[in-house]
Amino acid sequence: MNILVINCGSSSIKYKLFASLKNRLLTKGIIENIGELTSKVKNHSQGVKLIISDILKKNVIKSLKDISAIGHRVVHGAEIFTSPQIINALVLKQIKKCSQLAPLHNPANLAGIMACKKILPKTPQVAVFDTAFHQTMPEHAYMYPLPRRYYQEYKIRKYGFHGTSHQFVTKAASLILKKPLNKINLITCHLGNGCSITAIRKGKSIDTSMGFTPLEGLMMGSRCGDIDVAAAFYIMRKEGLSFQAMDDLLNKKSGFIGVSGISNDLRVIKKAKKRGNRLAKLAYEMFIYRVKKYIGSYYLILGKVDAICLTGGIGEHAKDVTSIIKKSLKTIGANKAKVLVIPTDEELMIANLTHKLVKNNKNRKTR
Repeated sequence: MNILVINCGSSSIKYKLFASLKNRLLTKGIIENIGELTSKVKNHSQGVKLIISDILKKNVIKSLKDISAIGHRVVHGAEIFTSPQIINALVLKQIKKCSQLAPLHNPANLAGIMACKKILPKTPQVAVFDTAFHQTMPEHAYMYPLPRRYYQEYKIRKYGFHGTSHQFVTKAASLILKKPLNKINLITCHLGNGCSITAIRKGKSIDTSMGFTPLEGLMMGSRCGDIDVAAAFYIMRKEGLSFQAMDDLLNKKSGFIGVSGISNDLRVIKKAKKRGNRLAKLAYEMFIYRVKKYIGSYYLILGKVDAICLTGGIGEHAKDVTSIIKKSLKTIGANKAKVLVIPTDEELMIANLTHKLVKNNKNRKTR
């Protein structure tokens, strides 16, 4: 089986084509700046057509019939979806319903799905949800201390994100440590421009740093992470900001770029820090402090931790971050936990989940 994975962002599409039986990557690519004035690609439908054309030009497959299934990353599945789903009319309706919780992402994900349905109408498609892996969190972890009606009426709760990455890393750590998934305790750290940390007990997510949206939790490239919400109200009153302007400030103008005034990229921050830039140094120290704070709190929740796993652009490449975490573990006498650097591959995870679901679905139909 050849599995095409489509990952639609608000203005981009990443894709990978796998020969799934051997997990062999046949080809990959990305289309960016979709819908922008300077772009030739006006929408996601046009982008998917270009991707299919590009795959055929590369001669990695003979025809479209060689694509056995398509796996789609869908950001938000709310409480509706706890596992990957074969896409049908009902699933499409529910994904659209979840768009109110992820207005920037789910509509783009839907656009990719609809474009694929037009080009490959008979090819099975699967939705893999970022939030699904975290649906194993207990109620005391995912509920916010607000009046109950806000959960009942609007489903205000912690959902968590980067679930496919945390799931991939959890499975990889299980293989590395030669320990069954149902017996492994981990703290998985997806550290990149977006950052999240997850507590894994017996192979399942029991808490995670991102919340109702990806804004909660760690300090990130341009997101503030945890702050006192009253500070946001205070700024709005002082500067007469609209809700949209405040949303932009917290999501796009804070974090590394907000504190340093230089960049949302930790690599740039570290170079400026070496040159003696005080605010770059502060941004770096704030980020490290919050990473350690979350790891420490999850360590106490889990009790026993087999490994702390680092992934994402920062987690995989910033050796200084790895070193600081190792030293901190020794300081608190928790150095029995290994520190593993595991490159994530969300598209491969989506391909494997798609292959498994489509295969099982075929088997059920032939019985």
